[in-house]
Amino acid sequence: MGYRYPFLDLYKVNNMYIGRIKEAAERVICSGRYVGGHEVEAMERALAVACGVPDAYVVGVSSGLDALRLALRSYMHLGRLAPGDEVIVPANTYIATVLAVTDCGLVPVMVEPDVLTMNIDTSLIEGAVTPRTRAVMPVHLYGRVVWDGMLMDTVRRHNLLVIEDNAQAIGATAPVAGFNGSHISGTLGHAGAFSFYPTKNVGAMGEAGAVLTFDTQLAETLRAMRNYGQSRQYHNELQGYNCRLDPLQAAIVALKLPELEFENSSRRAIAGVYDCMIDNPYVSKPIYDGTGISVWHQYVVRVKDRDRFRDYMAGNGVETAVHYPVPPHKQACYPDMNILEFPVAENIARECVSLPVSRCTTLSDAEDISMIINKYRHG
Repeated sequence: MGYRYPFLDLYKVNNMYIGRIKEAAERVICSGRYVGGHEVEAMERALAVACGVPDAYVVGVSSGLDALRLALRSYMHLGRLAPGDEVIVPANTYIATVLAVTDCGLVPVMVEPDVLTMNIDTSLIEGAVTPRTRAVMPVHLYGRVVWDGMLMDTVRRHNLLVIEDNAQAIGATAPVAGFNGSHISGTLGHAGAFSFYPTKNVGAMGEAGAVLTFDTQLAETLRAMRNYGQSRQYHNELQGYNCRLDPLQAAIVALKLPELEFENSSRRAIAGVYDCMIDNPYVSKPIYDGTGISVWHQYVVRVKDRDRFRDYMAGNGVETAVHYPVPPHKQACYPDMNILEFPVAENIARECVSLPVSRCTTLSDAEDISMIINKYRHG
C-alpha cells in the first residue's frame, strides 16, 4: 500500500546528491580502476576528517559486518584475542554484532540493556567479566552513544579491548572523552566499525563499511586482511578475505561525508518534534538525558500492543518499522543460546516501534504523525 508518511524513501534522501553521484559514477567508470585505488583512499581520509580525527587510520571494507569481523580477526592475528575468548555484547542489538563474534570463534557474553536508553547497561558490564573476557563491543544503537566513566573504568581495570559497533551512530558524541581524547562515536575505543548501508545516515548505493583506529599495527593488519592477507601482490602473509570496498561506493560515501552534520541535524529536528509533541500514556518515547548528542538513526517508541498500534498507524497513512523483533539470543541460528533469558531485551523486542525520522520526513510530517499518535487508544 502507499503511505502518506513513508518510513523511508531512499530516492528522496539521495535526490539532493543525484548530480554528484552520477558524476562520481562516470569518474569511476572512466578511470578503469574498479577495485581499491584513489577513490577508496579519498573516502578513508574523508571519514577521518568527518569524525574530527584526521590523524586516525581508516580502512574501507565491504560492509559493517565485515568491519567488525575483520577488526576481531586482526586482533586475533596480533595476539590480543584467541578462539574461546569472551566478548561482552549487548543483548539488544542487530544480529551482525553477534555474528561477527561467533564467526571468529569467540564467545559472545550478552548484557542486558538499560530500559530507558535501550543501549547496553554499563553498570552491568563489570558483573559479566570473567577470566576469559578480552573485549567489549558496545553498540551505539539507534544513533545514541553508549560511553561513560563506568565503562572506561571497567575496561581499564581488566585491560579489555573496545571495538565499537558504530554502524548506526556516525557523528554522534559521548558525554565523556574516549581513550584517544575524542568525544565522537567510532573514535572512543581501540577500533570503531562503521556501516554505510543505504539506509544509514550516510549511505552508499550498495554495501560499504570501514574501520577507524589510532593503532598503526592494527590498520596495517586490517589492510592486509581485507585483501586476501596480502602485504603486496601475490605475497600472502595472512589467511585473509576478500572484503574490499569498491571505488564506486567509496566515491558516493566520500561526497556525502561533508554533509554529515546536515543529515544528522535534520534527524535531530524531527526527533525534537516528536519529543515535544507526542503525549500519549500508551506510547513510551525514548528517554534522552541531554548528555552527548544522538544522531537519531532511528526514533524508537515502545507500545504494549505493537501490532495493534502499527495497524492503527498504517490505517492513518503512517508507515512504521521494527528494530528489532527478535533479539540475537532467540534467533534460530543460535539454538544453544535460545534457553538464555534477558527479560529487558526481550520486552524491548516485543514493544519497539520505529517512527519515520529520515530526511524524507518533513517537520510538518512529524507534527502530523505526532497528532496521529496522540489519538491512539489502547484496547
